[in-house]
Amino acid sequence: MTVVIRYDWQESEIREIYDTPLLELIYQSASVHRQYHDPRKIQVCKLISIKTGGCPEDCSYCAQSSRYKTEVKAQALLEKETVVSIAQQAKESGVSRVCMGAAWREVRDNSQFEQVLEMVKEVTALGLEVCCTLGMLTQSQAKRLEEAGLYAYNHNLDTSEDYYSTIITTRTYGDRLNTINNVRQTNVTVCSGGILGLGESVDDRVSMLHTLATLHPHPESVPINILSQVQGTPLENQPDVPIWDVVRMIATARILMPASDVRLSAGRARLSQLEQALCFLAGANSIFSSDNGHMLTVTTPCPAYDADSQMLNLLGLEVRSPFVGQHKASKETVVR
Repeated sequence: MTVVIRYDWQESEIREIYDTPLLELIYQSASVHRQYHDPRKIQVCKLISIKTGGCPEDCSYCAQSSRYKTEVKAQALLEKETVVSIAQQAKESGVSRVCMGAAWREVRDNSQFEQVLEMVKEVTALGLEVCCTLGMLTQSQAKRLEEAGLYAYNHNLDTSEDYYSTIITTRTYGDRLNTINNVRQTNVTVCSGGILGLGESVDDRVSMLHTLATLHPHPESVPINILSQVQGTPLENQPDVPIWDVVRMIATARILMPASDVRLSAGRARLSQLEQALCFLAGANSIFSSDNGHMLTVTTPCPAYDADSQMLNLLGLEVRSPFVGQHKASKETVVR
């Protein structure tokens, strides 16, 4: 049966999908995945911290918050030439998408934003998809990023609306959705997902997926992150997330948002090759790889380019080129 994109999901439907016996769930999600994506292709991404640490927000999981004592030290905005050099090396290693992250609460219209716009232009000129995650964004700032050539903007929901204030108090869930809406006023694609392991319930996971799956259109990218427990943060003693929960989340996201890229993001370093293979089978078609052993900061380990290349070769998977396989969600609403 052909699965069509829809935006009218009910939470009870999503919970039923999430609770499907695991092997049946993987079969269903793999079938959906093959209708919308080439199952042999995996996009390899690189995340560059262009402005590290010193963030005024209180996100309970984050090593970059100025409120917590972690091993991450605040650093100035990187020079454009440094960022372009890292991006070029990433491209030579098979990366087709570079995400630039700044530890800001929101974008400000100042010289630093002008520098970021120049970075976007030059990294895009390398022939790479460029994504930015810079905090909250106005419509005019989103427009300027679009004009600079930005391909995607990342702004994660993190968790459910009900659980959100337990994790973050320095901005609201509405603020998150407002930034996504501002990006939607441009042709920049949206990247938005969440984090597993924050102490959330299954109901919270279902609620977050419901929010994402009822956005019209769906985010073109849905990152599924696994908490990296950071010493010095309020969540440093959270238990590890079972791999079965990760696979269920990926599979459910794939069924709800068939055309979106589901990105196996932070926390992948602790998964074995077999566990990652299950994630790919369930519908994940993107990973973050690294030249320095970490994903964003030293507190989040990330597999190396060479190790990932060997794993993909072992599994018979291929690296996806930039600007390939991206689907704009249909505006047609159809009952599944």
